[in-house]
Amino acid sequence: MKLKRFEADEKGRKVADLEQMIREFETMASDLERQIQAEEERTGVKDQSHFAYSTFAKSAAQRRNNLVASTAELLQRLEAARREHEEALAQLARFAAADVRHDSSPRRRPDGMRSAALR
Repeated sequence: MKLKRFEADEKGRKVADLEQMIREFETMASDLERQIQAEEERTGVKDQSHFAYSTFAKSAAQRRNNLVASTAELLQRLEAARREHEEALAQLARFAAADVRHDSSPRRRPDGMRSAALR
């Protein structure tokens, strides 16, 4: 029972960690977007193919694109982790129900008589 509970808790922590990473990546991507826009406003060049486009804005856009791609991958991993967590919780519930049924059944002593404590 402890092992099943540990597994379910571990899968829950994995879900929480993935959610936190996704939030952080989204925050960083939006910060980069603001920096890109500020740099474009500062330089007056918004066309990335223009020869005078800021190298800072280009590199920030590449980092932002990488974060967006990583976020998409993490979202897929998060869905899989949520399914695993739900399965672990279901297994824990089934195991707990089976354990309760097992504990509530009358116990017999080796000589075939019921235990006095369980009567």
